Parts: sequence; C-alpha cells; structure tokens
Amino acid sequence: MSIQLPVPLNKHEIEEFGQELDDIYEETIASLGSKDERYIKRLIKTQRSMALISRFVIFASLAFLPNWFTHTLASWSMFYLTAGVGVFFLAVSKILENMEISHNVLHGQWDWMRDPEINSTVWEWDHASPADQWKKTHNVVHHTWTNVLYKDHDVGYGLLRVTSEQKWAPRYILQPLYNFILAIFFEWGIGIQEMNWKKFFVGTKEQKEHFGFVFRRFRAKAVRQIMKDYVLWPLLSGPFFLYVAASNAIANILRNIWTNIIIFCGHFPEDVYVFRKQDVEGETRAHWYLRQLLGSANIKGGRLFSIMTGNLNHQIEHHLFPDMPSNRYPQVAPRVKALCDRYGLPYNTGSLIRQYGTTTLKIWRLSFPGGDTVPK
Repeated sequence: MSIQLPVPLNKHEIEEFGQELDDIYEETIASLGSKDERYIKRLIKTQRSMALISRFVIFASLAFLPNWFTHTLASWSMFYLTAGVGVFFLAVSKILENMEISHNVLHGQWDWMRDPEINSTVWEWDHASPADQWKKTHNVVHHTWTNVLYKDHDVGYGLLRVTSEQKWAPRYILQPLYNFILAIFFEWGIGIQEMNWKKFFVGTKEQKEHFGFVFRRFRAKAVRQIMKDYVLWPLLSGPFFLYVAASNAIANILRNIWTNIIIFCGHFPEDVYVFRKQDVEGETRAHWYLRQLLGSANIKGGRLFSIMTGNLNHQIEHHLFPDMPSNRYPQVAPRVKALCDRYGLPYNTGSLIRQYGTTTLKIWRLSFPGGDTVPK
C-alpha cells in the first residue's frame, strides 16, 4: 500500500482508524429496527403514488389546452402550469425511485428486513440498465476499486479526463460537450459503459461472447423502458401521444441531469484523490477505508436535500459503508468527521455550488494538456 497520505500515520494508527470505523458500522447495523423499516416502506409508497398522480396531472393538463374558443392568456397559463407541475413531480418521483430507493436497495441496504420484495436479489428499477448488471459494475467494481485509475471504470466513465494522471489525447478537447451530452442521457451512458465496448473490438473470443450476452440483456431492458415511457403511457392519451411522450422525456432528462450532478459532486470535485494500481497492492481493510475517504466528497444540505440525493450528499459515508441503510448516513456522518479530525485526515465537504463548480472547472481545465489535479 503506497498511498501518499496528507498526514503521516503509522501502521498501528491506520489499523486503529479502521477499527473505529468498523465499530461505527457494527453499532449502527445492530440498532436497525422498525423505524428504519417504516422509513423505506413509506418512501416507496409515496414515490409510487407521486409517479401515478403526476402522470394523471399530465393527462389532466390537456383539459386546459387552448382551442379556437378558449385561446386566451389565462387558458395558456393554466395549461402550462398544470403540465409543468405534472412533469416536475414525475421527475421528482423518478429521482426518488433511482436514488434513495433503487440505488440503495440494490446495494443490499434493506436485505436485513428479509422482505421478499424490497431485496437486492429481486429488485428491478426504472433505469435502462438491468439491475443485476449494474450491481456488478457498480457494487463490485466501482466500490471495490474506487478511484483507482484503469480499475474503476467510473473514473471519467471512459469518456472524460478527470485527473492529470490520465494521459491527454486530442479527443479530450471536446469533453465539456461530452459531459453536457452525458448529463442529459446519463442512464443510457451508464448502460453503455457496462458493456465495455473495448473488449468487443480488441478482446478475446470469450470476452466478445460475454459482450454479446451483456448487450442483449441491456437491449431487452432498454426496449422495455422505451415502451413504458414513450409508447404505452402516451397511447393512453390518444391523439396527444407526442405531448405525453415529450413530457416523459423531459422528466427523464431532469432526472438524468440531477443524478449526474450529484454523482459527479461525490467523485470529482477539487481535492478528491485518484489512485494508481500500485497504490492498492497489499491493501488491508483499514487502507481500503482510507482510500474510500480520500476518493469521495460530501455535499452540504438538509434532510430534504439528503432524500433527493439518495443520501449521496453523504458520499463519504456511502463509500465507507455501502450496505448501511442510507437514512442512517446523516446520523453517522458527524462521528466519521470527528474521527477524521482526530487523525488529521481531510473530510471533503462543501456546498453544491462549490463541489459542482470545482468539478466543472476540472473537466474544462483537463480538456487541455497538463492540469495538475493532485491534492496538495
């Protein structure tokens, strides 16, 4: 293990730091109970009700659509207001479903309940990626090799240069544009990333066959998603098919942009560390904790903000304890920060503007050669 720590810690101190994090985790898991169970079940019920009601509001807005007899400013205002409310709450329901519910269910955070439906082994989500394929690339690869260059495929998503440790190439000149497109189509970008296209072109026969298997499953899930949002729901509106399809598209885009912002703020802001393969050789559990801490960043915000981010505004706590129920992250965050302060370790947190601002500046700066991003 050769990570250059911001403070000198000896082997004993590192292992002690890891043990104290283990203690926080074990105490929290031991305290889980009915209150936590009510939280997730109530949230799922709220999200599903919101999704259904918002779609009916979108349909209801058609009643205010101006015609030759009601072509007034008031009628247009009522139409846009009702349609806007429907689309906004549909986007909110999709954000809740993806971030605070599905992302965390698929991490196994609620498996302790032994609920036959709210369980990582059977849960499927409102996303282009099949849940089991996403769990492999995210839970196994990303959370094991967080920010390890060329092992964690979420470092730049194979598209962006987000650290000076990545060799510059002319294609990165346009990465601000790539980033904009990725944000709009983020769920599709994740789905494509999971297939690892490089292996299709230069991989072995077995790797190409595996690519074909993954691609077919992604295609099947993508077709179901397209049918749901852009065929079946719009068909219920009859002649207003395109209007409802467009409303669903806007809701999906809003969800994608918000998800992209929050995830990027947790991984790429200023002072987040990126590691090399040799840095993780001989890594112990305590060293893994250190890497998760240094390779993640939090966003300041209240309870509603936490729920809307899937509690990924506590990205540090999520990477330290990925299978801990997310509603407990605000509870353990002060203990984690106090522990970091005691050991002199950085606890990267800041406002949404600060974290996303430094992330965006980094993406622009690294589109050109050079650009030192190593924390000092």
